[in-house]
Amino acid sequence: MAASSLLPHRQVVQARALLWAGKGLANEEIARRSGVDSDTVRRWRSRFIERGTAGVGVIAKGRGRKPGLAAGTVAEVVRATRAEAPPGGATHWSTRTMARRMGIGKDSVAKIWADHNLKPWQVKAFKLSNDPKFEQKLVDVVGLYVNPPARAVVFCFDEKNPMPGAGPHSALVADETEAGRDDDP
Repeated sequence: MAASSLLPHRQVVQARALLWAGKGLANEEIARRSGVDSDTVRRWRSRFIERGTAGVGVIAKGRGRKPGLAAGTVAEVVRATRAEAPPGGATHWSTRTMARRMGIGKDSVAKIWADHNLKPWQVKAFKLSNDPKFEQKLVDVVGLYVNPPARAVVFCFDEKNPMPGAGPHSALVADETEAGRDDDP
């Protein structure tokens, strides 16, 4: 255990310290060699006496990072994400709007969503737009398909670009990189 390269470092250091204690070294000397305080060595020795090798490398209760969220916060975020509509007529929750609603950080919301496989921005059913002129636009578009004008051609353009890197700004990026080259005459 004291020479292991597979066990956690904490466990190896404590095992090595206990071996030195078994050889009769003083707590202060063990602490100096281990890079800890002599009180820490005393705690290691007493834990070893109480629990044996099972107590080596164990972190005492109350130590370590404390949970950052109050009890019930995770369940409330999950419930609100699934059941409540976001404020301001938004179509889905964002990490920032949910964080503001719950009074926690956006990274905490993102972690909760990832842990529960929640993706409020993805919708598996039809979603109505929150555009105030949506109904008028829908009637116009459907009307073109149902009753097209004589000898008319109807084109449909999607706002999303199917080719990554071929957006409206890609030409600007290409021009800037070409202009900055050293091999220009």
